Amino acid sequence: MKGQSSVLSNVRLAGGEAADIRIADGLISEIAGTITPREDEETIDAGGDLILPGLVDGHMHLDKTLTGTPWQGHRAGPTRASRIETERDMRAELAPVETRASNLVKLCIGHGTSAIRTHVDIDPTIGLKHVEALLRVREDFADTVDMQLVAFPQSGVQSQSGIADYLSAAIDAGADLVGGIDPIAVDDDLDGQLDTLFDIAEKKGVGIDIHLHDAGQNGQKEIAGVVRRAKAHGMAGKVTVSHGFCLGAADEDALYTLADGMAEAGVSLVTHGGGASPLPPVKELRKRGVEVFAGNDDVRDTWSPLGDGDMLERATLIAWRSGYRTDDDLLVALDCVSAAGKRVLGHDDRGIAVGAPADFFTVSAEVAAEAVARHPQRKLVFKKGRIVARDEVFIS
Repeated sequence: MKGQSSVLSNVRLAGGEAADIRIADGLISEIAGTITPREDEETIDAGGDLILPGLVDGHMHLDKTLTGTPWQGHRAGPTRASRIETERDMRAELAPVETRASNLVKLCIGHGTSAIRTHVDIDPTIGLKHVEALLRVREDFADTVDMQLVAFPQSGVQSQSGIADYLSAAIDAGADLVGGIDPIAVDDDLDGQLDTLFDIAEKKGVGIDIHLHDAGQNGQKEIAGVVRRAKAHGMAGKVTVSHGFCLGAADEDALYTLADGMAEAGVSLVTHGGGASPLPPVKELRKRGVEVFAGNDDVRDTWSPLGDGDMLERATLIAWRSGYRTDDDLLVALDCVSAAGKRVLGHDDRGIAVGAPADFFTVSAEVAAEAVARHPQRKLVFKKGRIVARDEVFIS
């Protein structure tokens, strides 16, 4: 906060070094072995805990969550179509979107998340109601977490009447990106959906984040189509493929061709490391220049009963599924849930550095790799230099 200054003493940096950190005006202003606080500065003793940069959840569905409501068993069948239909049927009986989303945001902040990109449903039945609810949630939490909204046409674009107009209206209302979903499987119209999405994005000057679950040749065709349009529209750094499961099952030649195309076009990939689908090869994609970051995706909602919004645990899961064991590999998983997401969302990615935002958290661990391996409780969570959670409990 402007004009406020404090000293966070007795912290351990990512490599294990002891240090003190001065915070001023919401930024890290000094890092040294020892800092003597001024008379007007509050001193906060971190007790030797490790300090890590704020986490980024790059793919959520805040409007779907059931967090904070009584437990109910999963009702949908095993197919994506069944999950979509079940959710649509359940909407009327659920607590307000704003209430459920706020419950989950508080959990995320408690776990050390400082930025969220959430998809929010639009369709002819609800129109922009969910978008409007999440715009209010974003405003309510503006001082405690950064939030981007993706207008998400879950039931399709070409196959649903008026969706292009709703997407445009959502951007006008305050959503940050245009979403899409499986142009072949959902709309049976690869070119139609992609042309619509890129046309809206170009006219509105915003980015695109498109769900691509499709496997095999269809998934590869969809990614290739996204890459071609990202190049043609000059949208490097503004297009994200969510999931891209086909990359996890592609042969080497197809993988390299798609990865090189994504890197050249500036198309990023967000993964949630889901256990039931092929995991894109994170290190190979990053090696070839693709920005890979991560998100929780569904958190205790009508699509999945699992999860509590913890991105450090998500890093653990990605590392486990990828077979990561060395400290260097564990730090790749940590980067996916922190700095990489900040780069894609357009935030400062310097982490614990002088001049960087004072968005960080502390945990009981010796080094960063141990924090990924154990994902221990977050002790203190800071946003803009202010404590916003203690022991994973949100402070209003």
